Amino acid sequence: MTIVSTDWLNVNLNKVRIVDASWHLVKNRNAIEEYNKEHIENAVFFNLDKNSNQKKNLSHGHFLPTINSHEKSISEMGIVNSDRIIIYCYSDLISSCRAWFQFLYFGHDPKLVSILNGGMKKWKLEDRKVTNLKTKIIPSKYKAMENNSMIKVKSQIDENIKNKSFTVVDGRSKNRFLGLEPEPRPGIKSGSIEGSKSLPISKLVNAKDNTFLDKKKLNDIFNLKGINTNKIVMSCGSSVSASSLALAYSLINDDYMAKIYIGSWTEYGKK
Repeated sequence: MTIVSTDWLNVNLNKVRIVDASWHLVKNRNAIEEYNKEHIENAVFFNLDKNSNQKKNLSHGHFLPTINSHEKSISEMGIVNSDRIIIYCYSDLISSCRAWFQFLYFGHDPKLVSILNGGMKKWKLEDRKVTNLKTKIIPSKYKAMENNSMIKVKSQIDENIKNKSFTVVDGRSKNRFLGLEPEPRPGIKSGSIEGSKSLPISKLVNAKDNTFLDKKKLNDIFNLKGINTNKIVMSCGSSVSASSLALAYSLINDDYMAKIYIGSWTEYGKK
């Protein structure tokens, strides 16, 4: 199951490892403070900023960490390779999907990693139990293995503009894609990758509770955009909502392996 319902998680709370992967683009929300205040029982926090490559010369970009860094951080979370992992977030960008992508990229069994559909927003709307108690963690020795076929880098994006071997789908807002509003990160110009298609992640979720649209609606939206092939690569601002696009598409295409342009517009649009 790529996604699980709040009902399912409520019944299986003690049978899975729960990960809070909240991350906010807006500056007036602090995901760590929110987690410390309230989280789903036994959840551990996945810090997206710290679980990204901090050495890249990008302003608030989210390149993947090294394999050693990933192993270290996941081990510190007490997760082992055989764990059944449920990831949630409290973000409108559905940042849980970026953690999902990262676990898959580093070799966790796809059948053992799922997103909580609706995340904390739906969980709270249903008045389900939250806690501020610190989760007890026993450090593990997690082992990872990279799958480089799941990412594209800038040189491949440039080459694709010429040979058109895949389609880039951009999950940012329409106005950011069209260059009608400035990028939220400093030093990044407005606009989009030549030949890419716009599909804001907001079009694929229910605003009321952050759940993904049903499969028929998702299928209709992707088909309307002419996206009905496995040769697509998701992009966005810094590869957060790109991962959400990848998850949404995987819900309607069982053969699709998630692929994202890891640098996304934060890299491509750098002035």
